[in-house]
Amino acid sequence: MIPGMTKDIVVDAARAVAFLSRIPMPAWLFAGYDGKLGRLVRVFPLAGLVIGALPALVFLLMLAFRADRLMAALVALSVQTILTGALHEDGLADTADGIGGGKSREQSLLIMKDSRIGSYGAIALILSFALRASALAAIAREASPFAAALAIPAVAALSRGAVAWHWQRLPAAKPDGLAASAGSPAEVTMQIALVTAGFITAILVWPALGLLPFVSALLAAGLATLAFTWFIRRRLGGHTGDTLGATQQICEVAAFCALAMAL
Repeated sequence: MIPGMTKDIVVDAARAVAFLSRIPMPAWLFAGYDGKLGRLVRVFPLAGLVIGALPALVFLLMLAFRADRLMAALVALSVQTILTGALHEDGLADTADGIGGGKSREQSLLIMKDSRIGSYGAIALILSFALRASALAAIAREASPFAAALAIPAVAALSRGAVAWHWQRLPAAKPDGLAASAGSPAEVTMQIALVTAGFITAILVWPALGLLPFVSALLAAGLATLAFTWFIRRRLGGHTGDTLGATQQICEVAAFCALAMAL
């Protein structure tokens, strides 16, 4: 039974990587798959770990060759964005445009459906990249290159656990939206995702950067996710695919900044 469970987890993790990124996966993994994402949410943190591996390696190599820390951070984030196809950044931009430009729930949802980017979305993306890059550079100033690089997959896993919370705690804002059709995760699925995200973060951050940065990152990510979820509940009445992406970005910004400030 345990080998079978392990196989299921590996297959689900590969499917989650395919959903959350543009990393190619074998076609046989999707044979008989119904496209529902509710079960895959449990392995979102594992997918984040995989997605964050290459950016971390790029960051480590650039620091090892004495590249400027801020430049190395921006390159690593660029690699991560390419791997994900800017999936979460797109959600952040659309959410910012909808919340900033919409005067009502209906108008906000209509704006978020528009693929064009507005001033609120552009500003949100600039701030997201600037804060994450500057925080990563600050971490690299206080920690060894290897320890600093580990922060990337750790936060990638943690932020995708936050997506599970946001998704499960809110109903779908649009019954015909992508997030609604994908299926909502069950309570136990969300809990597995949170425990997995916390465990991965502990393994990567605590030994490398210390207990205080680890606790600070967890608290910052948790508070940011709770606050954003509460705000979206009041503003839109439920989640959309865009708010899921925005949750990941907001959590990532909060976690990186907390790590940098705690060192």
